[in-house]
Amino acid sequence: MLDKTIILEVSQEEDGGFVAEGLTEDIFTQGDTWEELKENVIEAVKGYYFDQPSLPNVKLHLIKDELILMK
Repeated sequence: MLDKTIILEVSQEEDGGFVAEGLTEDIFTQGDTWEELKENVIEAVKGYYFDQPSLPNVKLHLIKDELILMK
């Protein structure tokens, strides 16, 4: 599994926190900051693959919606 990469889609909440959800695995976590999110992702992936001899790489894909008000 060393060459496997899983993708977690990340969105930013209105309060500034982040939410990450696996696209192909049932992994979900969140964090108040980007650094906290990354720590929580590592913990969640380790928990999800607890019975596997190795862990996949993780790609965080940030989705950002931004509204530009036109005057």
